[in-house]
Amino acid sequence: MFGLFKKSTEKEKLQKQYEKLMAEWHKLSTTNRAASDLKYTEAQKVLERLEALK
Repeated sequence: MFGLFKKSTEKEKLQKQYEKLMAEWHKLSTTNRAASDLKYTEAQKVLERLEALK
């Protein structure tokens, strides 16, 4: 109840974005290899930013 209006931290936002990109990467890996590689690259950039926050 008390966490209802809690704002997400930068770390939480990046984690969600990373998980979303990895899910899209996995989905594309079976159909479109070029788009899959682009999603993976984006996910790695987000991961680097996430690790820089630690």
